[in-house]
Amino acid sequence: MKKKPVQETRRPSTGAASRIYSRDNVGRYSERARQRRRGKRIRRAVVVTLVALLAFVGTAAGMWFSTITGRLNNSSIITSGLTDLLFDTNISQEPFYMLLLGTDGRPGEESYRADSIILARIDAPDKQVTLISIPRDTKIEYNGETMKINAAHTYDGAEGMVRAVNELCGVEISHYAEINFEGMQQLIDAVGGIDINATDGVDDPEHLDITIEPGWQHMDGATALTYARARYQYIDGDYTRMRHQRQVLAALANKILNELNIANIGGIIDSLSSMVVTDLSPQDILSLVNAMRGMNTDEIWSANLPSWAGEDTYIDGQSYVFVHEDKLEEMMARVDAGKDPQGPQSMGSGGESATIGDLANNSSDDWAYGTAETSSSSSSSESDDGSSTSSDETAE
Repeated sequence: MKKKPVQETRRPSTGAASRIYSRDNVGRYSERARQRRRGKRIRRAVVVTLVALLAFVGTAAGMWFSTITGRLNNSSIITSGLTDLLFDTNISQEPFYMLLLGTDGRPGEESYRADSIILARIDAPDKQVTLISIPRDTKIEYNGETMKINAAHTYDGAEGMVRAVNELCGVEISHYAEINFEGMQQLIDAVGGIDINATDGVDDPEHLDITIEPGWQHMDGATALTYARARYQYIDGDYTRMRHQRQVLAALANKILNELNIANIGGIIDSLSSMVVTDLSPQDILSLVNAMRGMNTDEIWSANLPSWAGEDTYIDGQSYVFVHEDKLEEMMARVDAGKDPQGPQSMGSGGESATIGDLANNSSDDWAYGTAETSSSSSSSESDDGSSTSSDETAE
């Protein structure tokens, strides 16, 4: 007797299964699958596009950065000999010396003169700066020869100037920057001009094209350059010019540190790189600007080398500026300690306390004739026994 085949027991379909696998839902399921695959492709495309965009931006930024660095660190001026000579410091964390040079060079020229020489001590943590002008005719001994200090630039370029100033002032310079007249004019125009008190008018048509009236005013690049170059009409000539140069430099620093939108600093560095040559990198400049923002530029210490020139400073028919070496050593000891240099503002051996703010309140005649009044004028005098006595005190 044959057994009946066992019939397979089927479970009734649930409602959910019916909905998923029903003929009506197969199309929607397939469409959702296609949408998921399409979404993945779109996400992959977006990611790939973003990566490519970032790579392009990064490459472009790198090229921009490299171009700016190349212009700033012009290898024909910032040589390996110069960089080996410069003293290493952390510019945003400790004081350092920087040599600032204004030249009469023009684009493409290989030989030009150092017209303006300023040794700056910069202390970013304390937001303090000291500017010491060095007369370009200062007598030095360089490579065994007697010459004017700006001739060291003719012999050995930036390296020669750093060596000469290091030896003259007994310092170790950490950084170097130079700019020519045209570049200074363009830089001042690039930041929108500067505000400055012209303590002396300029009216010298034989040498300069622009006339300047005394008083507070907004100067464009050409006017500021004229103010910084004028010297023939003043009684103390080159010393007035050096004071004006320190005023212009401080006004430019004030504009960059305290008036410009920090978001625009990248554009300023871009412009700067076409006008200035320096060993500083763009990162160094940004770091220094950020560290110094908010400083009171009127409180910058101001002086020039204790020096004199006259009938007794001619050598082989050439006029030189001679340095009071003992007074210079004393002044630089104060500068190195971050103190008031108490150096001269005109020809002389020193003893004058002055800031950039003081320069804005006295004319060339005031400094030349010793009638200048400063906010830091000594309020005390030394008594015969060497003790300090206030000038306000009256004898009993």
